Formats: sequence, structure tokens, C-alpha cells
Amino acid sequence: MKKLSVVLAVRNEEKNLSDCLDSIKNIADEIVVVDEYSTDKTVEVAKKYGAKVYLEPHNEIFHVTKQKAIDKASGDWILQLDADEIVSKSLGEEIKKAIDMSYDDITNRKINPKKEELFERHQRLIEERDGQLGKNKGEIVAFFIPRKNFFLGKPLIHGGVYPDGVIRLIKKGKAHLPAKSVHEQMVIDGKIAWLNNDLEHHDSPNLRRYLIRLNRYTDLHARELKEKKSPKNIFYFFYYSVIKFKLGFLKLFFLHAGFKDGIRGFLWSFLSSMHYPIAYFKYWTGYN
Repeated sequence: MKKLSVVLAVRNEEKNLSDCLDSIKNIADEIVVVDEYSTDKTVEVAKKYGAKVYLEPHNEIFHVTKQKAIDKASGDWILQLDADEIVSKSLGEEIKKAIDMSYDDITNRKINPKKEELFERHQRLIEERDGQLGKNKGEIVAFFIPRKNFFLGKPLIHGGVYPDGVIRLIKKGKAHLPAKSVHEQMVIDGKIAWLNNDLEHHDSPNLRRYLIRLNRYTDLHARELKEKKSPKNIFYFFYYSVIKFKLGFLKLFFLHAGFKDGIRGFLWSFLSSMHYPIAYFKYWTGYN
């Protein structure tokens, strides 16, 4: 039986961490938590579940801390989670089976045909944006996990949100985070497959939590614009504030059918599209 390490990078996650660790306590052979000097009871919660806890200074590119958590794992396979994610019982069972499967067992698994089509399309779109993920040959060393995002208490199914595949289950030594951007993909030294069951993501239980995350991500986007030395003029301001905002909203709300999620779909599409003007405004004014 292969050993599974569950790793998390956290900072002030007292309210979320218990639910997350409770969901994996029966499948993890090891729990590793790298904490960025939380000021709440995050460390106490982690230790209650028997986690190995390490302290690291806060880094704006959180993937730096995530990679440190991955490096400290000793298991044959590593499941990297965020504190606001929950592993369902069915996903946990699938993970334990997958890490002990042979190549043929993995490739011959039965996946819901509708889901499989979504997974293939999602991966194709990611690779069109970020380049090829993994290799075409060799052993399977990583898995995409479909993620169900909860917004204001309920899952969002439309608006281009699902399946929101994330590479989280990796073979030790076969994957790493470049730690250059908050939106980067893992670099995988081998082939990638998909798991079938969903990972629950409870990142926005209320608008306050969503807006805190929006503020952090637009700060990072503004810094990326600064590093690229993007122009600062009225034309670019109009482009980000009007054109990118409108195109983003129309794509999410209409093209990807965000309207099917009702008022939550409208709010999510609108606020997600506001990311562009807010980030550019912060860059132009030096606010961040």
C-alpha cells in the first residue's frame, strides 16, 4: 500500500481547518501543515489532528509556502489542499485506490461520459492558455481533481466554473510549483490523469470573504502589470475598465450560462469581471 501525505500551507485558517482535516483524517498516513505565523488558533487545530507543523514567514506568492509543504512530505503520494477545501468520502476512497493502481488500471477506469467530455475540454483550455501540462509518455504521476466551488452557501455549476480542475494529487518528486504567480500550474514530470469525484471548495461563504480574496488577487495582478511595465494611459484604462470587463462578464454570464445559477451567478460573473478594472486601477495609481 502506497503512503499518502496530505499537505497544507495556511495562515489564520482556524475557522476552516477543522472541516478540511476532518475530511482527510482517515485517508492520510501523514499530515503536514506549514503555517505562516498565524495569530489565531490555526496551529492548535492542526496539532489536534496529529499534523507535523512547521512555521514559515508570510510570502505574497503563497505558492512558495505551498511548495515548502510539498517538500516536507514523506509519503509516496502527496495530496495538496487549501484549508477551505473538503474531501468527500467518495473522493477520499477514490484517492486511496488511485495511488495503488497500475497504469492499465488507471487508463481503463470508467468515468462518467459527460464528465469526461468536460474534463477534456477544461484541460484543453488550460493548455491553450498555459502550455502543455505534463508529458505524453511515461507513467501517470499526477491527477487533476474536479473542484466544486461554493459561492454564498451553494455550489456554482455554470459560468465556466465547473469542473475547475486542479492538479493536487502528485507522486513525490514528480511535480513542483514554480512559485512565480498565484495562477500558475504545477510542472509535472510525467503523465496526468483525472479523478472522477469532486473536491469541495468553500472559499466564498459570504461576500466579505469573497471581497477579501478579490482584493488580494487584484494586488498580485497589479504587481504583475508593474513587472511587465504595462503602459499607463487612458487607452489602457478604458481597455481594462470597459472592454475587458464587458467581455469578461458577457463570457461568464451568457456564453458559459452563469445566468442558470440565478442571482449568485450574476454576482459571481460581475465581481469576477471587476477584477480587471480594479487591478489596473491599483497599478496605475500605485495603490498596492
